[in-house]
Amino acid sequence: MRARIIDSAIREAIEECRGTGKDELWLWDGALSGFGVRATPVGATLHVKYRVGGGRKARQRKLKIGRFGPLNAIQGRAQAQAILRKVARGEDPAGERDGQRNDPTIAELLGEFLEHHVDAKRKRTTVIEYRRLADKFIRPSLGKIRVKELETADVARLHRKLAETPYQANRVLAVVSKFASWTEANGYRPKYSNPARGIEKYAEQGRERYLVAAEIERLGKVLAEAGDEWPTAIAAIRLLLFTGARLREVLRLRWDQVDMERGIARLDDAKTGRRNIQLSAPALKVLANLPRRPNNRHVIWGRRPGTHLVNLHDCWERVRIKADLPGVRVHDLRHSVGSIAVAGGASLRLVGAVLGHASVITSGRYAHVAADPAKAVAEKVGAEIDALLTKGAAARAGRGV
Repeated sequence: MRARIIDSAIREAIEECRGTGKDELWLWDGALSGFGVRATPVGATLHVKYRVGGGRKARQRKLKIGRFGPLNAIQGRAQAQAILRKVARGEDPAGERDGQRNDPTIAELLGEFLEHHVDAKRKRTTVIEYRRLADKFIRPSLGKIRVKELETADVARLHRKLAETPYQANRVLAVVSKFASWTEANGYRPKYSNPARGIEKYAEQGRERYLVAAEIERLGKVLAEAGDEWPTAIAAIRLLLFTGARLREVLRLRWDQVDMERGIARLDDAKTGRRNIQLSAPALKVLANLPRRPNNRHVIWGRRPGTHLVNLHDCWERVRIKADLPGVRVHDLRHSVGSIAVAGGASLRLVGAVLGHASVITSGRYAHVAADPAKAVAEKVGAEIDALLTKGAAARAGRGV
């Protein structure tokens, strides 16, 4: 006669597998027929088995209830009883599970799309943006809909919901369209049934936002008192302002690329290819005061050993709000450098050399400009921004904050 399964018996079965080298050991409950436990050297899972149909067509089905640990024997037995009651009413819970696997919801399949398609085939910056849009907009609005049942009206409704931010609305639409095309290619939807196709995008206006002097002063005050923020995040914001570099260029910067003596950072793989970032005196001061982490080659080191910081968005949002800079993006710091340089009389070609625009790479007659004149522009802009930041910090100190 089989005994009633209890937690201690399951633990003993796991230890037996570890001690004897057995791949698995099954325990079947003496109190509830069909309830069992599969023990392995690494843990155990709770199961229920039953038969469906009659006569020669009868089939045995087995359904996993869950892992032992999150579930104990009593909870597993209760769930097995609920499943067996469904079987007594003529239902087939295992068959329903298999059907759901073949007809997943958007939330269930979105993770697979991101992992096997986006992560594997897109640049890191694109991966981060896809995942942000998926988590913030697509899952909450469309996640519960089954992939086969997603209709154009559902996608259009989400697109309209984001009408106040046309650029973001169009990016969400593009991700949904890519996802739908991927589901078609993998057999989850019929071919040529993409529900995002045909939805008209919103008109997007070019957005040029840059900080004026008063705004940079407020930003300087907040950066000076941002003691609770991650130290390299604050350093990254300052470097973005002093150099006009792209966010990715600053976050991925390595110490072996920095030449403190010549005041440049040599990038091997920037957006426009190889280029130098001009490091003005204020930028060099940020680098000189930044502590280094052992066994970490990155300037803007992250929380995990040996990594660089990957998310500046959260820190920037807190800083932006405290500095009263509504709608200002991290990328607008780059625009600010360019606008200050032009306002100071620098030519567009020199500004392009400082910011690393594509024309510097493609135009041979422009290559010689990226030395002394570009350095002078970088120094002038860096000094001007540093003076404004310092003024904001001094105002804070003067009030005894």
